[in-house]
Amino acid sequence: MLVPKYDKWNITDASLGTEELAHLEIICAIVHQLTRNLTPEEITASGFDKYYVDHTLALWPQAAGGIPFNACEFQSKGDPITDLVEDMAAEQKARTTYDNILRLVKDPEVCDPIRFLREREIVHFQRFGEGLNTVKEHLDSKNFYAFNPEFDIRQK
Repeated sequence: MLVPKYDKWNITDASLGTEELAHLEIICAIVHQLTRNLTPEEITASGFDKYYVDHTLALWPQAAGGIPFNACEFQSKGDPITDLVEDMAAEQKARTTYDNILRLVKDPEVCDPIRFLREREIVHFQRFGEGLNTVKEHLDSKNFYAFNPEFDIRQK
């Protein structure tokens, strides 16, 4: 059985991709607002000096540990079950990052948009979970190992 169209699923690649780019824009705006007027002394005192040497105050996406963002962060196998589980994990990791930021930061001008982003990660996790359930519901009941029916068409 081929995987059917999922017209009941409340998420699309286009809308999700647009929203994820908006998340990045919000984070970049927060970082810009927090760093735009730093003095050299504040930069050094905050430990931001190594970043500053390489990027001045330009936005350069990287993990808190200093590892630059790269495409290796994206995982895709082309199998709907594998990819949806990966998507759910990514949403949970983002939510945990926002939780950690909220534990460390008390400025309401930072916390309010971070709380908003955290809420969106929860919604995305739920939507991906719904999509995963829909995929599973449409698998043949004898498909015990949940192989990808798009590629693994077996003879009866």
